This record gives sequence, structure tokens and C-alpha cells, in this order.
Amino acid sequence: MSDTLATLNSPAAYSSIADKLEKGLIVQFPRCPFPMPDEADQEFLRTEMPRHLSRKNISYHPETGAVHGLKGDRAMTERVTSILKNHSAQVQEFFKANAPTLTQNWQVATCSFRPMEEAGRNLSAHASNELIHVDAGAYGATHGDRVLRFFVNINPNQDRVWISKGAFPKLLATHGVAAGLTPGGMGSRIEESPVGRFYSAGLRGLSHFGLPLSQVLDTSPYDRAMRRFHNYMKDTPEFQNSPEGLERFSFAPFSAWSVFTDMVSHACIAGRFALVSTFVVPMANCRRKELVPFNILKGSAGH
Repeated sequence: MSDTLATLNSPAAYSSIADKLEKGLIVQFPRCPFPMPDEADQEFLRTEMPRHLSRKNISYHPETGAVHGLKGDRAMTERVTSILKNHSAQVQEFFKANAPTLTQNWQVATCSFRPMEEAGRNLSAHASNELIHVDAGAYGATHGDRVLRFFVNINPNQDRVWISKGAFPKLLATHGVAAGLTPGGMGSRIEESPVGRFYSAGLRGLSHFGLPLSQVLDTSPYDRAMRRFHNYMKDTPEFQNSPEGLERFSFAPFSAWSVFTDMVSHACIAGRFALVSTFVVPMANCRRKELVPFNILKGSAGH
């Protein structure tokens, strides 16, 4: 049995979702636990989106109501926006019903569709989904708040395949020195100053006025440290190629899974046609404080 995967087969087990996520597990549902987009909308996404992709993925941004990554006419844009917005709402309702402690004051981030085959996309190392990493830096300054994601495989014929080398605590203990996250280094300077938080709040305000890039460009000492670790993992062939701790997971058609992607290392090495919903969960919502990456980094720096 995998040390990283927890499979929930019935609604009776859903009450343990938050605890399993905080422990650094990938929570898997053999069948998506709520209604997916209907078959006509799924087929539309699978057929049309690969031909109209202008970025890495197609993403709905709730802060502006806009879809990015799509080159299509108004009717197509409106349909994609509706599909992704409605799917995001379904994921939100699922978490509010089954893991309400995580949803208090959370930030609803993007809902994206990934239409391309992940194997062999030939993206740059830092953009590639095929290299094992922990998520960092994609949503601006989190200041230690958590990146939670919910995935659904809407490919009717093909598994989506992930690999992992485990969770952040063990990875930092093993690779933190090599990554430069040492006492006195970046890992010792993760507390944010009041001025820095005021600056971040201003950028978040701009994002709600149609300038989402301003938020993405934001940063904090914690986020820079996590980005350093993310880049170390992707830039180090010895880490990527070593079989130590390697696990492999296959997610069947129409299954779903959720994970704190700032906690669990992961890479997608095969599959296409996935829906991905992202949320930023306040660090204060977590009950297992000792497993929050921010607190682990503080401990590693000798605080």
C-alpha cells in the first residue's frame, strides 16, 4: 500500500478529507464525488481546446471573470467560461460540505483545463509538469498559506499518471542543505515585515480591478524560499533520476483526487484532459500546525 495515497470510496469517509490532506496524503476518489460537466461540454473541451490553446493551459480567473490561454471567438469564450466557472463552484461546494475548516476565508484561485498530453510537451524545466516538484510562486505571495488543488480526469480512455517522492518534511530534511535552505540562509528569513504585507495587500487590491498579473508578481520571503526549493528539485537531475522514495499513481478516467501541492511532491508524466481547481487556504485553518511548510521552514532555520 502506498504511503502517499488515501482512497475514499464512500461519502461516509469524506469527513476525514481535511485531516488526510494536512498529513500530506493525496486523497483519491475512484469516481468524481460530484457532477462533472455534462458529456456535451466534456466533448467540447476535449475536441476544441487543443486547437485553440494559446498558453500552457486554459484557465478561468474568478477575480476578473476572465479566461486566459484561449484563442477563440466570443461564443467559444463564453462557453468555456461557463463550464470552468460552474465546475469551480461544484468543487467549492464539495469542500464546504465535507472539509469546512479549510474553506474559511480561503482564496478561490484558478480553475483550469489541461488539454495537452503531458508526456513529451518539451516545456522549460520550470514550466514542465513532468519533473517532480512542490508548488510555489504561481499565486503571488502566500506568506505561508497553503496551495490546495482538486483534479478530475475527464479523459474517457486514458489514466492520468503521477509520480511523487513524498512530502515536504522529509524532502526538506534530505535536500534542504543542497537547496540552500539552511540556518542563516533563505530558510531563516521567512517572516514577512509589516511593510511587506501592506505591499502585498495593495497588489491583491489591484488584481480585483482587472490586473491579476500584479498579484502573480507579488512575493514574500517564505514564497521565495519555497520557489528556491521548487527550482532546485526541477534543476537537479540527480534528484529527478534517483529511484529513492519514488511512487507512481494512475488516476482512472472520471476519477478525482485532491492534495496540498505545496506539501506533496508530484509530477504528471502522462495523460491529457484534466480539470484542475486551485485554492489558497489560510495557514491558520490547518489543525496540524507542525506539518505546515511555513512552520517546518521556521524550525529548520533554528527559530
